[in-house]
Amino acid sequence: MRSPIAAAAVAWFRDHGRDLPWRGTHDAYRIWVSEIMLQQTQVATVIPYYTRFLERFPDVRRLAEAPEDEVFRYWAGLGYYRRARQLHSAAKCVVEHHGGQFPKDLTAMLSLPGIGRYTASAILSFAYDLNHGIVEANTQRLYARLLYWKEPLQTTKSQNALWEFAEGLVPKQGKGTGKINQAVMEIGSQICTPNVPQCDRCPLVPFCPTSAKGHFDRIPAPKPPKKITELREAAALVERDGKWLMRRCQVGERWAGLWDFPRFDITDCDSEAAVRKALANAVLERFQQSIDVEDCVHSLKHAVTRYRITLHCYDAKIPTRRKVSTFVGSQGGDAQWCDLAQMEDLALSSSGKRVLRWLKKRTHSTTD
Repeated sequence: MRSPIAAAAVAWFRDHGRDLPWRGTHDAYRIWVSEIMLQQTQVATVIPYYTRFLERFPDVRRLAEAPEDEVFRYWAGLGYYRRARQLHSAAKCVVEHHGGQFPKDLTAMLSLPGIGRYTASAILSFAYDLNHGIVEANTQRLYARLLYWKEPLQTTKSQNALWEFAEGLVPKQGKGTGKINQAVMEIGSQICTPNVPQCDRCPLVPFCPTSAKGHFDRIPAPKPPKKITELREAAALVERDGKWLMRRCQVGERWAGLWDFPRFDITDCDSEAAVRKALANAVLERFQQSIDVEDCVHSLKHAVTRYRITLHCYDAKIPTRRKVSTFVGSQGGDAQWCDLAQMEDLALSSSGKRVLRWLKKRTHSTTD
């Protein structure tokens, strides 16, 4: 028997749900891609990436067979690149171990790289209409208000309570789970917003003690403030015959698998001379090649998770008196010389793309 909350949510969703590209399909692959892209990314941002990604990788076998660099290139701009690497790895697992079909078992689904309880439950619910509730950013806020849950949502006790509530919304037998979960997600996203929920439009107001009390500033409990760490980094724009040195970021580093200009932390450098020396030493250690560090020619700011980074870009040249190494060294095939057109074909980090745009403007202005 459907709960009154679920019934009200589905009735509202029938008239007010948005027409999104991944709704209306029961293709587990397309649902999976959308769910991974939507992690920590807004719907409006995801839509063009989702469309372009599926045009290039229309099914799980095409994705599994693609080179990792190409997967990164089609992901570039969405951020949180670990998602792209895990997406590629999971596609290979589905092809190799499940015959190219996403499993219908929760345990098997959870064994795939990058798939946690929410994503697994969403795929099983939306693709196969199996009886799994879901808890994610929007629904957990909605559930907390319906439960008048006063404790921080990040605790194990809170998560257990929210998942128990979510599982109670979906029928134990029969169909309709997918519509219920889509409905509560939509209400959480569009109606039960963090700061100014639209209770006058919400179909769940009759069931909501938080709305009755007006305690939206208390429920959910505010998150502790995120500690932001300020960093300074320097990038070496090492140029030779119209090409620049590029490096693929390694596992364990920020943007692992993506390409960038060689960059290093200079937060502890207390002078311009110290920065130049540190940058030259870092390039020598990593690439076994001396460089002459010239002027700081460009600076930009960007943020990554809890870090706020100021990146200073320095022109650099190889001393003419020295023999040019291959710049491979310990990097294997993860370092190469690229002109501006070749850089466009690399899966660049977001800040690397910004530096490339600046380089192109500078190059064009000096040739005009």
